Amino acid sequence: MSIVKRNSLFFPSLMNDLARPDWFGGMENLNTNLPAVNIKNNTENFELELSVPGGNKDDFKVEVDNDVLTISTEVKTEDKEIKENYSRKEFSFSSFKRAFTLPETVDGTKIDAAYENGILRLTLPKKEEALPRPKRLITIG
Repeated sequence: MSIVKRNSLFFPSLMNDLARPDWFGGMENLNTNLPAVNIKNNTENFELELSVPGGNKDDFKVEVDNDVLTISTEVKTEDKEIKENYSRKEFSFSSFKRAFTLPETVDGTKIDAAYENGILRLTLPKKEEALPRPKRLITIG
């Protein structure tokens, strides 16, 4: 005979299953701590756009090491208020780290970054040999 634990709370379990983010599929591993990223492949470069509102350009650290682009931030804030009857201390900490393997076509020495209106935008120029070549007409002799 084995011991079986039964959960008599059917309704809360059902509600948790219905309210899970993967109810419609594909979002079970959704991590809200990581910023959303758009990657655009243009003819001359790649563009990465990270949605990180409320930041400051000095908060971000962008590095390239062995063809791996790493974008990270660590922000700590503390608010302290002391009055005669009470004291209040609030603090918050937020951080993220994203890493992207650069393709061989990217020139890692010329990467440019800018932060404006909550969007961190990185421009990754392609190497000269990776750029598309114009058509040329070949004459038949």
